[in-house]
Amino acid sequence: MPLSEHEQRLFEQIERSLAEDPKFASAVRASDPRFHARRRLLVAAGVIVAGLALVVYGTVQASPLLGVAGFVVMLGAAAFAMQSHRKAQAPDLHVVGGTASRRTRQPRRMSLIDRLEERWRQRPEGHR
Repeated sequence: MPLSEHEQRLFEQIERSLAEDPKFASAVRASDPRFHARRRLLVAAGVIVAGLALVVYGTVQASPLLGVAGFVVMLGAAAFAMQSHRKAQAPDLHVVGGTASRRTRQPRRMSLIDRLEERWRQRPEGHR
């Protein structure tokens, strides 16, 4: 249902006043999981580059232990980045300026067999 002219003006006024409040903006940014996930992804990218440098340095110095350590660092950082990316995609509801949070329950992911059975049931009738 569309908003009336008066409601639209009130909504725009509230939006402007909230945008001008720096305390509110920082509270929203601090509770935004995408903001934290983006920061964790940047840290993970830096650690991956450091691990790659360690692999190259271990290769140049003919030290397999350093090369393996660099690879393990890169692998751990990549796993951390993937986990952070998944957390950023999960819906989260937060109370702005508060400590309470409520996670919405995710439906159980279907297994490969379940998805294939579902596709089989939904295929067009002409292909049977």
